Amino acid sequence: MTNWSLSILFFLLLGLSACENDDRVLTDWTRSVTLAEEATDIESYISQSGKRKARILAPFMIKQNRDTISMTFPRSVHCDFYDDSLRVDSRLDARYGVYYENLNKVFLRDSVVVITQKGDTLISPELWWDQNTQLFTTDKYAIYRGPDHQIVGGKGLEATQDLKRITFLGTTGTVKTPGDQ
Repeated sequence: MTNWSLSILFFLLLGLSACENDDRVLTDWTRSVTLAEEATDIESYISQSGKRKARILAPFMIKQNRDTISMTFPRSVHCDFYDDSLRVDSRLDARYGVYYENLNKVFLRDSVVVITQKGDTLISPELWWDQNTQLFTTDKYAIYRGPDHQIVGGKGLEATQDLKRITFLGTTGTVKTPGDQ
């Protein structure tokens, strides 16, 4: 063999040995990375078609960039919903919330309370809010209270964010009728 042939064989063997993959190196190159940002004293506004729809207040937020960008409010969240005249139409409080940016949906849990300007109140352990349809939904129990009614939805509900239209599943409760004293 010539020196030239030995050099080619040496580099070929060196190249083949360098292609061996270490499991740690492969794991580092292929692992999923989640980017996270944290913020305190949050005040954020949601608008659609140039109109302000909601204001969100929270003491702490974690934003995570994954396949769906999410903003988690682990210490509590408050939201004011606006009507077309920019008056607060209803307000919401929960101890925990997650906003899924790509889906335009918010998941709320732990002592979720929605109160309208008239004082009607919706209480549930979990609630979803869809930004596009402006509807609340849940498959958990929900209680709706007003000055002359209390309705318990044992298997969930769908309601507009101003609580003017509510559809309960599995309801019980009392409602005053015009003939009641």
